[in-house]
Amino acid sequence: MPSLLEALELKYGSSTTDCSLTDDEAESGSPKAALSVSIFIPKKSPRHTVPALLVLQDCDIESAGNDAEKLRNKCKNVEELDLAQNKLSQWTEVFGILQHMPKIKFVNLSFNCLAEVLEIKHGNYDLLRNLVLNGTRVSWSTVQGLIRLLRNLEELHLSLNEYKTVDLDYQKPENVNPALKKLHFTGNPVEVWNEISKLGYLFPNLKSLVLAECPIRSLDDKGNRIFENKVNYDRSESKSESNGMTIESPHNPFRMLRFLNLNGTLLSTWDEVERLARFPVLKSLRIQGCPLFESPREYTEHERRQLLIARLPNVETLNGGGVISSQEREDAERAFIRYYMDKPEADRPERYSELVAIHGKLDPLVNVDLTPEKRVKVTFTYGDLVEVRSVDVYRTVFELKTKLESMVKIPANRMRLFYVDQEMKAQYGPEEMLYPNKQLYRYNIRNGDEIIIDSKLNRFASTSSTTSSIRS
Repeated sequence: MPSLLEALELKYGSSTTDCSLTDDEAESGSPKAALSVSIFIPKKSPRHTVPALLVLQDCDIESAGNDAEKLRNKCKNVEELDLAQNKLSQWTEVFGILQHMPKIKFVNLSFNCLAEVLEIKHGNYDLLRNLVLNGTRVSWSTVQGLIRLLRNLEELHLSLNEYKTVDLDYQKPENVNPALKKLHFTGNPVEVWNEISKLGYLFPNLKSLVLAECPIRSLDDKGNRIFENKVNYDRSESKSESNGMTIESPHNPFRMLRFLNLNGTLLSTWDEVERLARFPVLKSLRIQGCPLFESPREYTEHERRQLLIARLPNVETLNGGGVISSQEREDAERAFIRYYMDKPEADRPERYSELVAIHGKLDPLVNVDLTPEKRVKVTFTYGDLVEVRSVDVYRTVFELKTKLESMVKIPANRMRLFYVDQEMKAQYGPEEMLYPNKQLYRYNIRNGDEIIIDSKLNRFASTSSTTSSIRS
């Protein structure tokens, strides 16, 4: 299997000549430096230059390579490295690559099997900000070693690593990394929030946490008991003491968290949403595909959004939508009050009382029935014959004609009907009811309207008379 150096030579050529200036040349007044200001003539094709963004996915790379100097010359300007889906298995080889990339900022090692223990404890990787280890089966001891080694790391991806627990010792100050701001933990089979809380203590300045597709059932603080002398955090309003122990609320380890993704988790009650409302600076939340909204399906998508917004007063964006406007929030809070106002007091959440204090007690919405009247009184006119009848507006035009046969002695298939809206007849006049299967209510028929009856034979006779006149 090839080394990184072999993969580079295969893709970019074996020449080690670089078209960029060295640091010494750039700082000196050399002719080369002077020329580079006004004109640049590369010594080799850009196709043969290793780029700052180096992507070598699925190349079967398993090692760094034997020629360190050649590798250093090729990789000295690499800032972002993507080695996903290769054959790397030893951390010594990984850092054997990274040590030749002094400008490295981003590394993707996803789906390399890196289950071996990390033994490297020293190195200068101050520029490395983003490390992706999805699907690598990296052990927690190795993660802990990486946290110590990469002190400036800001974003870490640990998704799909089959973690059921978080085996990190947050009690030792050297294991805590205050620089990390974003953590991706998607698809790990962690069920207990107590395990997730450890991540908050390890990364006290965490701002973004993705827990999508983790089978977390509750954020309940039961079982989240942490000895008071083990964690040096200021006491908050959410703590209570029991037998010399401190019970931590689920939000306590996440004092700086602004974004949280809980899509596809197993949260199933509104109590969990109310616990999320206590996260002190949480501004953006994703919570879709949870049992809370799927079984039973008693909420429409609009109702679900309103009930979420009303329970989350500090959240500004929900499920990837735009910023929640003040009008939408007020509408949601009022809908929340009306949703619970008819329910037993024992079933009302605490948020209900808070919102009633803001908006007051609301009147129930008026139930306006917009369905048409079933029967209306209509005046039927046929020549000099005038008769008022009660009509079922759900009948069709043809059914009405059938009912009128006995009145005017005209077969239904020979009958023409004209609807006259009494309020609009001056503007529009009669409207012929041409469609036999159209229901009467679709004409907006109301009490007092008129229907004029005519015979198709009259139209035929009139047409014949006109034709005879023309011929003569």
